[in-house]
Amino acid sequence: MSKHAELDTGLVVAGHGRHYIVESPEGVRTTCHPRGKKSDCVVGDQVRWQVTGDEGVIEHALPRRNLLFRQDEWKTKSFAANLDQLLVLVAAQPVFSESQLARALVAAESAGIPARIVLNKADLPSIDAARARLLPYAAMGVDVIDVAMKARPDEATNAILPLLQDKATLVLGPSGTGKSTLINLLAPDAKAQIGDISIALNSGRHTTTSTQWYWLDAERRCGLIDSPGFQEFGLRQIDAQQLAMLMPDLRKHAGNCKFYNCAHQHEPGCGVRDALARGEISESRYRIYGEILGELSQRR
Repeated sequence: MSKHAELDTGLVVAGHGRHYIVESPEGVRTTCHPRGKKSDCVVGDQVRWQVTGDEGVIEHALPRRNLLFRQDEWKTKSFAANLDQLLVLVAAQPVFSESQLARALVAAESAGIPARIVLNKADLPSIDAARARLLPYAAMGVDVIDVAMKARPDEATNAILPLLQDKATLVLGPSGTGKSTLINLLAPDAKAQIGDISIALNSGRHTTTSTQWYWLDAERRCGLIDSPGFQEFGLRQIDAQQLAMLMPDLRKHAGNCKFYNCAHQHEPGCGVRDALARGEISESRYRIYGEILGELSQRR
């Protein structure tokens, strides 16, 4: 008999530092600490744990299907594990960073996680410019959904909710795009869930800086994970030679290159640069590719 046979299995639904909230299959949430000094659980992990007093101890995490994370030269920051999809939220205002969007999509592609883009504030005059900037993403097969969450909340709910059914979905997006509005629209008891987690972690002021899991349905089959905003999105985990293969619009043409190790920069007979010249790859996407490639090539 395994020494872990008597342990309970649970889902990590929030964490801050070495404090985690683990939810049982019945929906009971318990504050837990990892055994030992290492603290490498993330929201979305399935863990084996046991009760000790009125709290719990996490013995170990079960193997993950996937993990979405970013990595710069100093540190690695994990968002969440065992995801079914990524929802990148951008808005007509403030003007979004296409580089940040592209990087999130590359990280998702690398982790094997499908991604969609939600464009909010479709009621603003600047929506046409935002739509135009997203045309290359729609053209390469990424779902782009227009909504106006504050102006037309029912319409937004009807557009987004069906896409989340029976899935664990991580929402990423810069501040000001409407993440809080989205969560309050879709998870009516979000404020109560946040309150419970704040009390459990004894960290009211920290809740906006930690990743949190919300259930959108009573059956707890539809999970929405909110992660804090970020200024930078490093991709040091990506091999420079693999980058183009993680960008669908470049990948489509990379097979036409004369050289198998073409970096799509200055080499003769480059299928990617030929496609760029024909307008089949957007200038902005190619510029972002060059920017990320430059970062990855500087690695020691």
